[in-house]
Amino acid sequence: MPLLDLPAFAAALPASAAILGIDPGEKRIGVAVSDTTRLIASSLDTITRAKFAEDATAILKLFDARQCAGFVIGLPLNMDGSSGPAAQSARAFARNLLGKRDAPLLLWDERLSTAAVTRTLIEGDASRRRRGEVVDKMAAAYMLQGALDAMQERRA
Repeated sequence: MPLLDLPAFAAALPASAAILGIDPGEKRIGVAVSDTTRLIASSLDTITRAKFAEDATAILKLFDARQCAGFVIGLPLNMDGSSGPAAQSARAFARNLLGKRDAPLLLWDERLSTAAVTRTLIEGDASRRRRGEVVDKMAAAYMLQGALDAMQERRA
């Protein structure tokens, strides 16, 4: 299955099933999951990056355990909307993941998701250590929620 745009992604999903949100960073991969009605994204896990095969195994284990129907992967575009090395890496990650599991996949603009989550954690008085433990999976949830909201807007 190719990388899909939002309308094609939404059309490829069953009426009721969870979606796995993935924020692939250089050192860690944040993972989030939606509810089966695709209204709410929740933080799920953080995977420490290793070889891609190990990362994919861990991701697919979470995907299968939650009976997910598709993936939303964060695409870290530059502020001007252009693609840099991080966006190219996210696209390669997405293509490689599709090689392991043929499922609907959407790349979603995640500019500033980590910054927004970090700011929220600082305002909540979270320690630097605590922020480091949760920021990746919370950024994945923030990014996934944006995609879920966009799908809801299309239905309205």
